[in-house]
Amino acid sequence: MTEFGFTCTGVRADPYAAGPTLVFRLAVTASGNTRVHALALRCQIRIEPARRGYGQAEAEGLADLFGERARWGSTLQPVQFAQVTLMVPSFTGSTEVDMAVPCTYDMDIAATRYFTALDDGEAPLLMLFSGTAFTGAGGFHVEPVPWDREAAYRMPVRVWQEMIEQHFPGCGWLRLPRDAMDELLAYRSRHALASWEATVRALLAEAGAAASASRPRPSSPPERLRAGLLPRAGERTAP
Repeated sequence: MTEFGFTCTGVRADPYAAGPTLVFRLAVTASGNTRVHALALRCQIRIEPARRGYGQAEAEGLADLFGERARWGSTLQPVQFAQVTLMVPSFTGSTEVDMAVPCTYDMDIAATRYFTALDDGEAPLLMLFSGTAFTGAGGFHVEPVPWDREAAYRMPVRVWQEMIEQHFPGCGWLRLPRDAMDELLAYRSRHALASWEATVRALLAEAGAAASASRPRPSSPPERLRAGLLPRAGERTAP
């Protein structure tokens, strides 16, 4: 059996992808300078949040995932990030390949919320490999890639931030149920609003005005005078 080894040597954001995509650089080795005709690889990537520290602002941003910091001893569990497949072309002994990982800015996804909460530093990742190898000098043999093949990598947070900024510059992303989206669209059409930003701001302005109107206001001076709460002209006040 051929022993395979995997190492992640770097990551970059793909500026030409249709959607947010990270490209990890993998170094692949086969023991004994083995001739590998092809390698059908599966890779599961998960986040290992317990392998780094967090500032106060980051901890607050992660509260919806892991709860209060006092509970992190039991709640700071691995988070699934991605699962991708990769066909590694023919090589002998070792090679390097790019592994593209499509990402999302959907804040309902736990991995996205995790990366978004980080200010800087590195995100600890663990890559778990499996698959099928076609090897042999003359013909070829079919060999499994053992399930215990893995590689740890600390991804710079700035790479994630750069990727998101490329596709959503200065923006956030929000997913809504279809019925809520239909109501928003009807509101926008009714008020002839030019954009979704204008629609949300108009709703926020209405909500703010309604909240202000519902607050009790102090009575005006004439009302206070009529109610006898202020002294009339010529009356003495208590010292």
